[in-house]
Amino acid sequence: MSQTDDRRFPPALADVAEVEFVYRGEGDDIDFEPYDAFDSAEETTDWLRSWTGNPDLDGDAYRVFGQDGTGGLAAIWLARPGRPLAAQPVVFLGSEGENGVVAGNLSDFLWVLADGVGPMEATEFKAVEGTPNTALTAIAERHATTPRRPARQILAEARAEFPTFSEDLGKLCR
Repeated sequence: MSQTDDRRFPPALADVAEVEFVYRGEGDDIDFEPYDAFDSAEETTDWLRSWTGNPDLDGDAYRVFGQDGTGGLAAIWLARPGRPLAAQPVVFLGSEGENGVVAGNLSDFLWVLADGVGPMEATEFKAVEGTPNTALTAIAERHATTPRRPARQILAEARAEFPTFSEDLGKLCR
């Protein structure tokens, strides 16, 4: 895919959607419910307007592909114009305003999941270590185009690349 307006669901995310994430609220669980398709443009716009309180926004910069148990959303953020979806960063926007960049691209996001860290845990709890998951590791090994690195390193790289994400997002809020 070379166009960022494409809403075709990446095969890697389709494979992640097949994994059962069991959340018991105990330490190393990942609170994540992956979708099997992106939210529609309309749903994404409605959500972003509600999340920010800004009726002038549209959701064109996001492709929502999952949520946590409270309704916080994981999305691909189209921050790199003209680049394919897989080259865009993955972000999390929590139900209570928490937010952050989780990975610099989809491939790195797969490694974060494989390392046992979910988008909400990486953002809300700043978790950088989890219990590796063999099913998610197999998916990352099949689809990832970046080398395996610890979640700690991937999160640090993503946050360093997009240090003003939260501040910029806050400026959109009313």
